[in-house]
Amino acid sequence: MTDQNSGGATPSSFSNYRAIAATLVLPALVVLMSVVTGAIEPRFWSSQNMVSLSRQMAPLLIVSVGQSLAVISGGLDLSISAALALSGVYGVIAMNQFGLVAGLATMAATGLAFGAVNGLVITFFEVSPFIVTLGMLSVGRGLALMATGGQPIYDMPDSFVRIFGDGTLLHVPAPAIIGIATIVVGAVLLRRTVFGRYVYAIGSNATAAYNSGVNVKLYTFIVYCLSGITAGLGAITLTSWVTAAQPLAASGLELQSLAAVVVGGIALTGGSGSMLNAFFGVLILGVLSNSLNMIGVSSFMQTLIIGLVIVIAVIVDRLRRGRITR
Repeated sequence: MTDQNSGGATPSSFSNYRAIAATLVLPALVVLMSVVTGAIEPRFWSSQNMVSLSRQMAPLLIVSVGQSLAVISGGLDLSISAALALSGVYGVIAMNQFGLVAGLATMAATGLAFGAVNGLVITFFEVSPFIVTLGMLSVGRGLALMATGGQPIYDMPDSFVRIFGDGTLLHVPAPAIIGIATIVVGAVLLRRTVFGRYVYAIGSNATAAYNSGVNVKLYTFIVYCLSGITAGLGAITLTSWVTAAQPLAASGLELQSLAAVVVGGIALTGGSGSMLNAFFGVLILGVLSNSLNMIGVSSFMQTLIIGLVIVIAVIVDRLRRGRITR
C-alpha cells in the first residue's frame, strides 16, 4: 500500500514552514529597516549611533521583560513607568546619603515594593490589573513629585554615572549588558522553570489552572513583584544615562512596553509568547524611532507612524490567531 502523501508536503510540514516563516518575520523586518535607513543615511551604521541606540533601548528592554510576564499571565502593568521614576528618585536620595550600594539596593527594593503592592491588591481583592496599575501610576508619580518637590535631582555620585551610564564591557555599553542579562533571566524563568509553566497556564485559563492545583494568587503576585524589580533595574540604567533622577522620568514607557509586547507578537489575551518576542518588539520600535530620526522625519510624523505600526501589529496578530469573528 503506497503512501498518498509521499509525493507532496504533509499538513505537518506546512505547519512547520509556517512556524519558521513566522519566526523569521521580525528579524527580517529589523534587517530591512536597517538596510533602508543605512542606504539613505550611512551614519546609521556608525559605532557612535549603535552605542547610542543600545543605551536608548536598554530601559525599554528591561521593563518589557516585566510587562511580558504580566501580559502572558493574562494581565498588564500600566504603573511600570511610575515605579521606575520613583525607584530612581528614592535610589539617588539614598545614594547621596549612604553610598552607591545603598542607592542601588534602594532602587531594586522600591521597584519590588511597588510591584508587591500591585500584586497584593490584584490578588487579594480580585481587582482588574488594568484598574489597579492605572491607579498606582498616579500614586507613584505623586510620591516621586513629593520626594523631590517637583524638581529633578542632578546631584549623584560620579561612580554611579561612570559605571552604569558611561561604562562598557568589551565595547558593549553597561545599560545594554543589563538589558540583555535581564531578558535572558526572564527567558530562563519562562521556559525552564515551574514558575514559567504556571504563568502560561494562568494566562491561558486561570480557572483551569486553579482546578489543576496551581496557586493562581501566589504566582500572579510573584509576576507583579518581578515586574516591579524590572522597573528598579530600568531606573538604574535610565538615571545613570541621563544623569538625573526625574519624578516624571520615563513618561509613556508603560505604553511603549505594551507596544513592544504587541509588535513582538505576544498576545494581549495571555497564555502565549516569549521573551524573544519582547526582544524583537523592542528592537523594532527602537530601530524604527532611530531610523526616523536619522532621515529627518518630524517628531509629529514619528508619533503617527509608530502608532500605525502598533495598530497594524495588533490586526496582524488577530488574523494570525484566527480570532476575528464574522
